[in-house]
Amino acid sequence: MNENLLNEFTVFVLAIFIGFEVISKVPTILHTPLMSGTNAIHGIILVGAILIAATARDPLEIALGLVAVILATINVVGGFVVTDRMLEMFKGRPTAKPAEKTPPEKTTG
Repeated sequence: MNENLLNEFTVFVLAIFIGFEVISKVPTILHTPLMSGTNAIHGIILVGAILIAATARDPLEIALGLVAVILATINVVGGFVVTDRMLEMFKGRPTAKPAEKTPPEKTTG
């Protein structure tokens, strides 16, 4: 195995562990703003995947580019779905309007 590939794989594995530790320590109240920010970053990743897939020449490069675009698209859409669901939790439940009281009828007498 190439030494450069081994170094890149080591960085990738360490990034997974560090990312998991950082995300697991985020308080619940900060998840929605954090998801909104990461959705913007994933949008940039999607554009990058499209650009790389557009310059692919070999069948393997085309297949990997297509997989990258598909996974990035799933990530962006899934992130927005999760963010929307989290924002729904912060909305108050609609309260039922109290029934209007009819004034008592006046009796003559």
